[in-house]
Amino acid sequence: MSTIAVARLLARPTASGRAALVLPIVAFGIATALLLTTLAGAISFFRWHDSLGILYQALAVFASALLLVPLASLGGSAARLSARRRDDRLATLRLLGATTGFVARITVLESAALAVVGAVAGTLLYVVLTPLVGLIHFRGEAIGALALLLNPLIVLAVIIGVGLLAAVSAAIGLRGVIVSPLGVRTRQTAPKTRWVRLIVGVIVLGAVVFCVANPDVFGGSVAIIVVLTAAFVAANAVLGLVGPLVIRLFAKSGLRKAETPQRLIAARTVLESPKAAWRQVSGVSMTCFIAVFAGTALAMIGAVSGDRQEYDQLVLLADIRTGVYITLAISFVMVACSVGVSQASAILDRRDLYVSLDRLGMPVRTMNAARARAVLSPLRVVTIGSSVTAAVVVLPLAGVTLVLAPLSLLTIAASIAAGILVVALGVVATRPVLRRVLAEPATLAE
Repeated sequence: MSTIAVARLLARPTASGRAALVLPIVAFGIATALLLTTLAGAISFFRWHDSLGILYQALAVFASALLLVPLASLGGSAARLSARRRDDRLATLRLLGATTGFVARITVLESAALAVVGAVAGTLLYVVLTPLVGLIHFRGEAIGALALLLNPLIVLAVIIGVGLLAAVSAAIGLRGVIVSPLGVRTRQTAPKTRWVRLIVGVIVLGAVVFCVANPDVFGGSVAIIVVLTAAFVAANAVLGLVGPLVIRLFAKSGLRKAETPQRLIAARTVLESPKAAWRQVSGVSMTCFIAVFAGTALAMIGAVSGDRQEYDQLVLLADIRTGVYITLAISFVMVACSVGVSQASAILDRRDLYVSLDRLGMPVRTMNAARARAVLSPLRVVTIGSSVTAAVVVLPLAGVTLVLAPLSLLTIAASIAAGILVVALGVVATRPVLRRVLAEPATLAE
């Protein structure tokens, strides 16, 4: 059979339903729409060429850098959606004698096709949102919808980039199927988290703190902006590097102390794949990280605006406040989308487990409690860790007074509470997915 013919067979709905195909498309669409909107907003600032315009451009680049890692994380999560369903089928093909090249072509084709469809849908959503986003005011006037329309070549490059991201992610995940197809098919492959992550994370974080504390070392103002932006992106990425290891350590401790079925299942779920557990809460981690910078910026604006200022300075402070709120809003949109999609995907990926537990007589209430604990327990650790990491980074730049200012602490606390609430609502909203899975228990081997 040809590659395209087999790919069409693999794309047919299975026991998981059409959701296994729709979820990746939705995730890619949301990620693309947010990426295009953020990119359009940042580029619109480059129409100003005066001295104050340069400052606006620097702030736009900085805000985009803060959102870069969460956007990449959302896109990466989209590329990994329903990976278990795909890996099972590809591993079966390998066991039936399919060549490595054939399996690789199938994988890349399926993942890239879903990504491109989602990216095109996201582009349409970006176009629909453009008039609304254009109503936001900067420098005393609305941005305007025309200023937010990107060059078609840029849009095409984003769509191609999303497709390449999905293809690369699929190719990386394919290594386990090619090397050990039997282990994948029988669920015997357990992802590992290594201590080297912590060592690398500490080194990178130390370098970031040095760059933030000593910006003058890097020369001119442009170089300083570039270095600081790269430093904040690196600090944000450290969370994704160290997060799975920290979650695994706390899950091991929870496993030893488990006294109820839901605690035991939750700990086992996290230990099954700490990386997957991290991805379910990484959005809130990024939001907490951004909230520390946002809270510090709002505290700084409040301190400065208390003095007598000229009109241009007052407009600048108001615009910075607007930018802070927009950055927080975009990060929460990413969190809400990521949580909803990842929770539904997690149920579909663990379909066999939930069906088996149901046949053994476990109440659905207990399953939902275990699902909630498997997400909320790591979430408490992640929110604290990401907030502390962000505070360590911003401390040399802003000082203790601004970081611990009441407005700053209120912003951070509100963001953490909102993030936890979004995740909890995501778990509750996906309960019908679990009920549907249990109501239609197909054979465990698809």
